[in-house]
Amino acid sequence: MTTESHRAANETQIRTLIDDRTKAVRSKDSVRATSSIAPDILTFDVVNPLENIGSDASRKRAEEWFASFQGPISYETRDMNITAGDDVAFAHGLCHVSATMTDGGQQIDMWWRSTVCFRKIDEKWMVTHEHNSVPFDPKSGKASLDLEP
Repeated sequence: MTTESHRAANETQIRTLIDDRTKAVRSKDSVRATSSIAPDILTFDVVNPLENIGSDASRKRAEEWFASFQGPISYETRDMNITAGDDVAFAHGLCHVSATMTDGGQQIDMWWRSTVCFRKIDEKWMVTHEHNSVPFDPKSGKASLDLEP
């Protein structure tokens, strides 16, 4: 049975993990950004394909994403709500990126929704599933990339 203090400690550990990942993205450190993901992670991302399976695919995706930006990445997580039990937890909130693309210098500035699921494996919280999405306009069929909280 999870006590309130144990639950709070787990939520603090997960918030620290999320904050570390945020810092790793800002520094374009794909190894650090993916260091807390489980080997069998399942990821639903805002870009193709429909799913990525495994930590190797996640690291490759992070490397490709970081390489698509010239210079620094401004990245933040916001309104992250965390619920943690003894060995399973989830968090949901908003993520924001602002950066300059390498292909032509286009500026990207967008928000998306993120849900991250965790499992405690060998006494360490690991990301086992991550789902990132943007809403879309049903009339045009296009992603709504200009929304802000």
